[in-house]
Amino acid sequence: MQKELVFLDNGLQSELSSHPETLLILDTETTGLEPDNHFCLEVGAILFNVKRRSVLSQVSFLLPVMENQAESINNIPAEITRIPQPYLEALEYFKTLVKSADVIIAHNAAFDKKWFGIGLLPEINKTWICSMEDINWPKNLNLKSRPSVRDLALAYEVPVWSAHRALTDCIYLGEVFKRCNGLEELLVKALEPRMLMRARVSYEERHLAKKAGFIWNEPIRGAWTRRLSKSQVLELDFPVEQVD
Repeated sequence: MQKELVFLDNGLQSELSSHPETLLILDTETTGLEPDNHFCLEVGAILFNVKRRSVLSQVSFLLPVMENQAESINNIPAEITRIPQPYLEALEYFKTLVKSADVIIAHNAAFDKKWFGIGLLPEINKTWICSMEDINWPKNLNLKSRPSVRDLALAYEVPVWSAHRALTDCIYLGEVFKRCNGLEELLVKALEPRMLMRARVSYEERHLAKKAGFIWNEPIRGAWTRRLSKSQVLELDFPVEQVD
């Protein structure tokens, strides 16, 4: 990533990246929701060049598991993960793609990120961008504030032919990025620091918070909250307060 010096609000000079040049679009499929009780059984990744809007490389591989409680969602029978395949070699190649990337991008990154550094999956010490939470997609697309991969793809006229396989969802995001004229600016804004904000809305106004992507009861009970950058806060049409 290119570097430049900027002055922050507190007057201190800091080194800031402009826009990332190489993205690793990443997705996982898992046997459940929590790493303490479940396992990652598939990883998909695409190395993507922002300037050329081009896919540089991609990989997808299964990890062996004994059972898959989420088979009804991802359609991956546990027995096929145990068919002999070069998953260890694929895992090593995946590590080289991680090293080559400036940032990691995932849709619902908070979910994907928590599986790395456990078992065979390497820890990823890179900056993550969530394409669902961190990127403010153009308003003329009429997307929800936290769009699904499917809705995002369709908004950019990307054909949707399947769902819930790791590489497929990565391909959707890659095709969206190819079509996104203002991708560089979106990425810069996505890298802005986030703060946990509480919506100051009445019960009758709760629809405003929900529409803006705020979540009820998570992580603070009895409150609508969402992590936002300063620029995102300025775009809201209701007041918020930072949660310490």
